[in-house]
Amino acid sequence: MISMQGYADAFRPVLDRLLDTQVDGVGRAADLIADSLRGDGVLQAFGAGHSEAFAAELVARAGGLVPTNQLSLSDLVLFGDAAPEVLVDPKLERDPTIAHQIYALAAPQPRDVFVVASQSGINGSVVELARLVKERGHDLIAVTSVEHTARVAPRHPSGQRLADIADVVLDNGAPYGDALLPLDGGGAVCAVSSVTTALLAQMLTAEVVRRFHVVGEVPPIYRSANVPGGDEHNTALESRYAGRIRRTA
Repeated sequence: MISMQGYADAFRPVLDRLLDTQVDGVGRAADLIADSLRGDGVLQAFGAGHSEAFAAELVARAGGLVPTNQLSLSDLVLFGDAAPEVLVDPKLERDPTIAHQIYALAAPQPRDVFVVASQSGINGSVVELARLVKERGHDLIAVTSVEHTARVAPRHPSGQRLADIADVVLDNGAPYGDALLPLDGGGAVCAVSSVTTALLAQMLTAEVVRRFHVVGEVPPIYRSANVPGGDEHNTALESRYAGRIRRTA
C-alpha cells in the first residue's frame, strides 16, 4: 500500500545502508573540501534537475559554509548572455557544450574544489563539467546513485560517467529510477535522492567543520539572517571572498 508510513518503512533500510557504507567516502571528501577552504579555496557545487537541491543545500544557508558557490544551468542567463528561452529546453542538461560556459562563468581559482551531483551521472553537461574540472586540476567529489548509473548508458561522447571521473564518489543510495515504492502495473513513486543527498550535504558540512576544529581554526559558517546580528556576521565573512562567491535572491 502506498502511504507515508510505507515510504518511511521502505526508506529506513536505505538510510541505514548509507550510514553504514558512506562514512569513509564522506571523510575523504571532507578532507578535500577542508584542505581547499583552509587554503583560501571555494567549494563549487553543481547539480542539474532535482540535483540542484543538493547544491542549494551546501550554499548560502544557515549553519553552512560561507566560501561556497552554487552553479546551475540558470547561470547561462543570470551571469552569461544566453536568452532566457534556453532554459525552457528540458533536455538542456544533456548538452556537453554548456559545461564550458558554466565553468567559465564561475571563474574558479586553482585551489577551488568541486562537488557535482547527478542521480544518473550520465548526462552531457554533468560529465563534461567533471572532465573539465579534472583537466584544470581541481579536486572533484561526485554524488550519484551507484546502482542507477551502472544500469544506464552514458550520454557523453567519451562514454564516461560522472563516477568514472571523480576523486571521491558518494553513493546517494537511491535505486534505479530513484522512486522507491512500486506501483501495481509498473512504475514507482516517492523519490529517494532528494532526502539522501540533503543528508550527505549536512554530513559533509559537519566533517569539514570538525577538521577546522581539530587544527584549532574557526570555520567560516553562516548564521541565520533571521536572528539578531546574523546579517552583520554573514556580511563580514562574505567580504573575505569578495568577487569569488555569488549570492542571488
